[in-house]
Amino acid sequence: MIMGILGLINLFFAIVIGLYFWNLLRQQQGSKSAVDRESRKEMDRLNRLKSISLTEPLSEVTRPRDFREIIGQDDGLKALRAALCGPNPQHVIVYGPPGVGKTAAARVVLEEAKANPLSPFRQDAVFVEVDATTARFDERGIADPLMGSVHDPIYQGAGPLGVAGIPQPKPGAVTKAHGGVLFIDEIGELHPTQLNKLLKVLEDRKVFLDSAYYSSEDPNIPAHIHEIFENGLPADFRLIGATTRMSSELPPALRSRCLEVYFRNLSSEEIGVIASNAASKIHYPMSLEALEEIKRFASNGRDAVNIVQIAAGVVTGEGRKSIEKADVEWVLSCGQYAPRPQSHVRKEPTVGVVNGLAMYGPNMGTVIEVEATAIPVEPNQGKTQVTGVMEEEEFGRQGRTMRRRSQARCSVDNVLTVLKSCLGLRPQDYDIHINFPGGIPVDGPSAGISMVTAVASALTNRPVTSLVAMTGEVTIHGLVKPVGGVVPKVRAALESGITKVLIPADNWQEIFETLEGVEVVPVEKITDVLDHVLLHSHREQMSPTASLRRPSDLLGASPKISPGIIP
Repeated sequence: MIMGILGLINLFFAIVIGLYFWNLLRQQQGSKSAVDRESRKEMDRLNRLKSISLTEPLSEVTRPRDFREIIGQDDGLKALRAALCGPNPQHVIVYGPPGVGKTAAARVVLEEAKANPLSPFRQDAVFVEVDATTARFDERGIADPLMGSVHDPIYQGAGPLGVAGIPQPKPGAVTKAHGGVLFIDEIGELHPTQLNKLLKVLEDRKVFLDSAYYSSEDPNIPAHIHEIFENGLPADFRLIGATTRMSSELPPALRSRCLEVYFRNLSSEEIGVIASNAASKIHYPMSLEALEEIKRFASNGRDAVNIVQIAAGVVTGEGRKSIEKADVEWVLSCGQYAPRPQSHVRKEPTVGVVNGLAMYGPNMGTVIEVEATAIPVEPNQGKTQVTGVMEEEEFGRQGRTMRRRSQARCSVDNVLTVLKSCLGLRPQDYDIHINFPGGIPVDGPSAGISMVTAVASALTNRPVTSLVAMTGEVTIHGLVKPVGGVVPKVRAALESGITKVLIPADNWQEIFETLEGVEVVPVEKITDVLDHVLLHSHREQMSPTASLRRPSDLLGASPKISPGIIP
């Protein structure tokens, strides 16, 4: 009797347990069926979305497919090829203004390298692109799209391995680029923590991840996860970083690991080539007048393509077949485009006006005017006023920033000393006003020789030739010291119609000998500079100031410039 009751109880519990597991199985099957149904619905929706496609934007149609289609960057492309297409490719930072072909060059350089049998890049090498402004990481280590992260088991969605208490490494862009190229756009915007980690990866060619949930002695952790935590994820790639920042704004530790390549600003003629190519690819002929307007306003290739595309849309809407000047003018007006900054030099030599050279962006030089006046006052009562320069500047690093008098403002004191001690002039007897017109504050010591020349011209009433430009720092002993950015400065002078450029002797390079249309002259002393730029009239007249001091003989003053001037 008792055995029968126990048997019934066992049977009852067996039925209950069986019903429980049977119900659980039904729920799992039902859940799986529901997931499958939902997945099929979503896949159908995705397929419908994929079946809809628009025509490519003109910017995509005109994107360069090889180096020959990148306009105006012959020197930069040559350096990029040398760095990445040989048997020992290097990490590279590409500097340059926006819209000049940095990203396009980065896209095609890998294909160029693959074609070289000596290159270590295989045919399946990948190109991974990351935007530094959006590649942000989670400080808790949950996610880092650049370096990779670890999905710890405490986080939602850890999956079967997470349920078992196993941390799961997730590779980032540095590992996905293994064996290929990692392109980081606007690399100067990377978070300092990410940048420090990236430098370590560049050294080790692998990335190490960490987790409090990993134990090397845990037998439940799979072998591949042990391998990742013990030896790291592979990250042997070549870095191409692009930036619109100046090289001085990037950390020295990053620059020291990379070859630096500079892309220059495009000339108006090169802008015209890009605009013409864009118009031909969409089969819209463009008048010469319309092209000239684009060349006058578009500051880079991207602007030129956008203007052509909008103008073509206007033409299409009106049922016409060609782009005219009025169409481009309408686009320029609606887009509020400003004319390209053009450096216009004076046609006639002028007293107290000098063509200086400056930098206003990465690899972007320009011609600036430096002007000076000198008004006689009572002896030793003269004052000096400077306008158009930065009065103060900040320097230092994050967490410790200092302010000091700007280098340009300090150069003015050097100028006054040189005028007195080296040239024998008496600036203290004049109210001197030095000005940098244009509305952009000037900084740096490279305007030193320009200021000396302008003030010397104003004091002696001798005009300065308008076809010479100059750059260089001046010491209190009248020596001309080297400065930065000489090559883009010379290029800017050439584009402005300058025929002679004076540079510090220590900045001389052999490439200047091959330049056509401009003579580059190295100078060592401020007296050499004045010999090249101060003009004489046929009727020489010495000013009282110049005749009183022996060293100033070369500064013989003359009346205002008259016809028949010779240098």
